[in-house]
Amino acid sequence: MPQLNPNPWFFIMITSWLTYTMIIQPKILSFVSTNPPSNKKLTAPNTTPWSWPWT
Repeated sequence: MPQLNPNPWFFIMITSWLTYTMIIQPKILSFVSTNPPSNKKLTAPNTTPWSWPWT
């Protein structure tokens, strides 16, 4: 059963994960977010009741 031979596939898996963690992931994480969160204070919404003319 050749599919149980881990010789070539284990090397490919380790190489791909090392490539991802050492090269690709830092490049992706270095991008600046285009919409950074703001530091504004949250204001409470105006909750004045609506005066309905039919009540």
